[in-house]
Amino acid sequence: MAQTTSVDLASLQNALRSVIEPDLKKDLMAAGMIENLTTSLDGDVSLRVVLTTPAHPAKAKIEADVRAALSRVPGVKSVNVVMDAKVRGANRHVSSGAGAGTGKGVAAIEGVANIIAVSSGKGGVGKSTVAVNLATSLALEGARVGLMDTDVYGPNIPTMMGVTEQPKVMNHPTKGEFFIPPTAHGVKVMSMGFLVDPDQPLVWRGPMLHSVISQFCHQVEWGNLDYLIVDMPPGTGDVQLSLAQMVPVTGAILVSTPQEVSMQDVRKAYAMFDKVRIPLIGVVENMSYFQPEDSEKKYFIFGEGGGKILAQKFGTELLAQIPIVPAIREGGDIGRPITVANPTAPTSMAFRELSKRVAQKVAIMADEGIDPAQIIQIGTFN
Repeated sequence: MAQTTSVDLASLQNALRSVIEPDLKKDLMAAGMIENLTTSLDGDVSLRVVLTTPAHPAKAKIEADVRAALSRVPGVKSVNVVMDAKVRGANRHVSSGAGAGTGKGVAAIEGVANIIAVSSGKGGVGKSTVAVNLATSLALEGARVGLMDTDVYGPNIPTMMGVTEQPKVMNHPTKGEFFIPPTAHGVKVMSMGFLVDPDQPLVWRGPMLHSVISQFCHQVEWGNLDYLIVDMPPGTGDVQLSLAQMVPVTGAILVSTPQEVSMQDVRKAYAMFDKVRIPLIGVVENMSYFQPEDSEKKYFIFGEGGGKILAQKFGTELLAQIPIVPAIREGGDIGRPITVANPTAPTSMAFRELSKRVAQKVAIMADEGIDPAQIIQIGTFN
């Protein structure tokens, strides 16, 4: 930066201070998002803009604002911008207590920046569908993603992701035996469905479930991941508690349908996460409505407005409303999620927007630099 050029580098830096990152509410220089800022004697400026996530919804606007701000600096003839991303972990600080990366026995998963639990109060609301399409959407945005299926009694993720390959088993001199997860649609996948006969029922008590979750967290070679999406079993049982006590969970997404029965159960799931101090990222309302292809009319089969009511009750955000679309079910049955099979479909775009919103909220949590459980202040409900 000390080289003599026709353009003053301090002026370039000042110009970049006029570009605000909309989520962090900081200018790009203050946010540490500018790298390799150089200029030639001819006034050609080059730089790298490092966003907080590949799924940043304002990527195009930030790039345009950077070009405009630098082009206004006297002497600048051209601007070469390389847009990049580096996902920051939201679990950098550990305090005393249980859950959210705190408490005795909690250990981060090596190489994993953020762990996101997708949960529901009851089965049949499309929780796994949301987890699968969230994971593939993040991967399509360029993020490094893993998908852990902890629904031990009903492991559907291998089918929904179209994975038939078994995980490889390796031996490490210090780690011992560990799994190499297969990859599908750009997502690393691990599930109990790989390890047992699909027709064999599992009759396990809590300690055995705890052992499986421990293996999936610490004896799987996940590599470097920006996001590990965890498909939780429905309800509020041993698996949820084991995960909360074992690893630093960045936050949870609660999936519900609009109907009252589903909302009653998801309230219990919220209460469980609240007790173990895992923050709520937001609510996804699945099966929100059905809209025939030849009509503008929407049919609210399971009621209307339930997701918004839940989000308001929990003091959080309604992240997405996903309609009932036959292609979602078809994609899950054949192992090609709708986000992969038809990326431009309206429902696929809804999942893509969901992934961007989740990535945004995680980035804000990471920037705060505090225990994620303190990010969302929510009271106890009756």
